[in-house]
Amino acid sequence: MNREKLAQIQTYALAMAALLYEEAQATVPEELKTLSGIEGTIRRQWLQYVGPEIALFLSKVAVVPLPDEPEL
Repeated sequence: MNREKLAQIQTYALAMAALLYEEAQATVPEELKTLSGIEGTIRRQWLQYVGPEIALFLSKVAVVPLPDEPEL
């Protein structure tokens, strides 16, 4: 990956981290006091907010039907 793309990813990741941290502080602040709590919070937030958005984007961008599959 080139440096410009990596810098862009880092910028967006930090912005997402700030938003997700703010949400966690407002909803589960006690979980941010231990490493295991932080890990659990990150996993839940990834599964709830981040992962589905990436999956939706990728499903729209690169889906090519197989020869035996009908087009959607």
